Amino acid sequence: MNKKENNENGASLFTRSAKLIDLEPMEEIFALNMGDFLIEHLISDELVNKMAKNQNNKAAVENLKIQLNELIGIYSINNTLNILGLNQKDDYLIYNSIASSLTQMLDVKVCHILLTHKLIPNFNNKQNDLILCGTSNERLSDDITNKDLGLKLDNDNQIVKDIFEKNESIQKKYGDCDFEFDKEYNEEDLKYTAIIPMNNNLGQVGAVILHNNKPIANHYLKLGTVLSKLFATSLYLQKLINETRLMIKDSNSNEMDLKYMRSELTSMICDLGIAQQNFVEALAYSVNEKSEYKTNHAQNVALLSKEICHKLELNEKTTDLIYYAGLLQNIGKIILPQTIFSKSGKLTKEEWQKLNEHNNFGVNLLMNINFLSEIIPYIHYNRERYDGVDSQYGLKGNSIPLGSRIIAVADAYCALTSDRPHREKLSNDEALKIIKSETSSKWDPIIVDTLIQIKNNE
Repeated sequence: MNKKENNENGASLFTRSAKLIDLEPMEEIFALNMGDFLIEHLISDELVNKMAKNQNNKAAVENLKIQLNELIGIYSINNTLNILGLNQKDDYLIYNSIASSLTQMLDVKVCHILLTHKLIPNFNNKQNDLILCGTSNERLSDDITNKDLGLKLDNDNQIVKDIFEKNESIQKKYGDCDFEFDKEYNEEDLKYTAIIPMNNNLGQVGAVILHNNKPIANHYLKLGTVLSKLFATSLYLQKLINETRLMIKDSNSNEMDLKYMRSELTSMICDLGIAQQNFVEALAYSVNEKSEYKTNHAQNVALLSKEICHKLELNEKTTDLIYYAGLLQNIGKIILPQTIFSKSGKLTKEEWQKLNEHNNFGVNLLMNINFLSEIIPYIHYNRERYDGVDSQYGLKGNSIPLGSRIIAVADAYCALTSDRPHREKLSNDEALKIIKSETSSKWDPIIVDTLIQIKNNE
C-alpha cells in the first residue's frame, strides 16, 4: 500500500494499529500482517495458533451470516405469511385477513383465530391462554389487540382444553361451545362449531374456531386442518427469521449458535414445503368433492399431466408446477354451490354465469397464494384453443403456455373417460379417437401424440 492510498483511507497502517491497541492488540497486529515481525520475540506458538484459529472462526462466522441472510431473504414474511393475500404490516390485520379468507375457502359463516403468547408478543392480552388475534366478525375485528379477548384453558373451556392437549379437531353443536366473545350469536344464527388445533415445532400454538349454520363437510375440516398447519409453520418460520436477523446484527454471535440457527431454518423451510404441498392437495380434493366427477378428477389430470411432462423430458421444476396446476385448474369451483354440480337438467342463466366466472376467481385466489403464483399462466390459459378460434385472450399455437396445452389435453382425456351426470364414461380408444379428431383445432398435436404414446403403452 503506497502513501497516497494510506492517505485516502484516512490513516496509515501504524495509526490504525495505535487506535486499536486498547482492544485486542496482539490479534489486531497479527491481522494486519505484522505477525512475522513480532513472532520470534513476543508470541509463543500456542498464541499464534490461537490467533489463527480466531481468524478462521471470524471468517466462518461471516460466511454463516451471509448464508443466513440469503435464507431469510428468500423466506421473508412475503413468502411465509403471505398465504392468502396477506401483506399488511399490523399483526391483527394479517390475522383478520386470514380469518376472512378462511370463511370463504371453507364455506363457513364465522372464523376466529386464537394463538398463544409466544407467537404474538405484540398483543398485550395477559388474561387468557389463547388470545383472539384474528376474526371475520367485523364487530370484533377493529384493532382487536386492545380488546383483551380469548380463552383460558381451564374447566370452563374443557372442550378447547381437550382438543388443545389431544391435537384433535372436533365439530359440536354451537350451543355446546360457550365462548364469551361470541355472545351476540345464538343457535338460530349458527348451529355448528368446529375447533381445529394449530401446531408446529413449538407444539400446540393456537386454534381455529369455525361457526356455521350447517354441518361443516369433512373435506373442509381437512382443508382447515392443513391450512392451520401451514399457517402455524409459517408463523414459526417467521419467528426464526426475526431471531436470525438479530443474530446477524449481533457482533458477538458465535459460530455454534449460527450453525444451530441455520439448521433450524433449513428444517422449518423443509416443513413449510411439505405443508405447502399438503395444502395444494387438500385444496384440490375440496374442489373435487364439489365437482360432477365421481373420481378424483383433479388428481387424475395432474398425474397424467406429469406423465406427459416426463415423456417430453421437461425439467423437474416445470413438471412440478404443471402438476400443481393440474391439481388446481378448477380451484374457482370452491365458491360454487353444490346444486350446480349435482343438477342433471339445464342450468339457469345465473348458474351459467357463475360457472363461467369460477376460473377468474380461482386465478385471483392463486395470485394471493404467493408460492403458487408461477402456475397462474398454466391455469389462466388452459381453455384457449390451439387454433385461436374464439380466443378469449388472443393466444394460439405455441403462444399458449406449454403447461396450459398439456393440462388441456390431460383434462379432456380424463373428462371423457369419467362418468358424468349426463353420460357414462368412454373407453380409452373412444376418448383417444375424439381427441385425435380435434388435434390442431383444440389441442397441440405434439401433446396429443405424446398422450397416445403413453396410453398405447399401458
